[in-house]
Amino acid sequence: MLTVSIVIPAWNEEDRIGDCLVNATRQSQAPLEVLVVDNKSTDRTAAIVQDFIDRNPDQHVELLHQDKDQGLIPSRNYGLDRAKGDILGRIDADCMLRPNWVEVVSRTFTEDPDAMGATGPVAYYDMPGKNIGLKGDDTIRKAIYRADDGQYLLYGSNMALRATAWKAIRNEVCRDKADILHEDVDVSLHLIDQGFKTVYCKDMNAGISARRMDTSFTSFRHYMQRFKNTFDAHPQHTREQKPEHTLYALYPILRAFYPVYQKYLESADINPAERVWISEQMELFHRHEQEMDQED
Repeated sequence: MLTVSIVIPAWNEEDRIGDCLVNATRQSQAPLEVLVVDNKSTDRTAAIVQDFIDRNPDQHVELLHQDKDQGLIPSRNYGLDRAKGDILGRIDADCMLRPNWVEVVSRTFTEDPDAMGATGPVAYYDMPGKNIGLKGDDTIRKAIYRADDGQYLLYGSNMALRATAWKAIRNEVCRDKADILHEDVDVSLHLIDQGFKTVYCKDMNAGISARRMDTSFTSFRHYMQRFKNTFDAHPQHTREQKPEHTLYALYPILRAFYPVYQKYLESADINPAERVWISEQMELFHRHEQEMDQED
């Protein structure tokens, strides 16, 4: 099977980076490495990562520091450039990977040698109805998250690409110093420019936070404008559907409900990131126990 590196750019993520690392390392197939790229955090992000490394020396987690430039893109590039896997996974510091994520990613690229990039559906772990949300996101993402002749766009919270593909586009991806583009869509379009195939895998699942919806409408609108900005920066590419229209429709509901549900989670002393894949993690644990019993 192909080896998988996981790259996690991080800036002031002390609330979630610990849970993110637990989920990234508690996998049915171990990642080759997990690289956390700290980008001049001013909180305890780096300390939490180092503590995780000290307590779990066999998990192949490494803390990198990208202090030259502030921003997601230079931090992402720094991590991807240093990753050693055949496949480079890229997630956010508040993402919670399903326990078979590495296995699914490795299998996806192994079974389809033409695949150069892959992505899958996500669910909001800090909102109710994970399974319903996952199915809904799967339906929407398959239908409208595409460009040109139907090529899938990668989603930054849940994406992977071949190391060879990254090397081919490394010097072509936009630097976006004005910070107005969707960097994951930009990567997708540069892959397409090279004639590379991107694929969608419904079993490649991750949990993400709905915190993006807990912002002012002005801030949310500026974030949605990044879709148009990115395609304007790549006029040779087209799209039939606009994902931002769906997100605009969801915004009022999630914006109203998100803070209410967070109060419930706090009052009930529930860590949603810890419990999002708990049933799958328990199944994995019992499977490992059975395998060990059989070996004995």
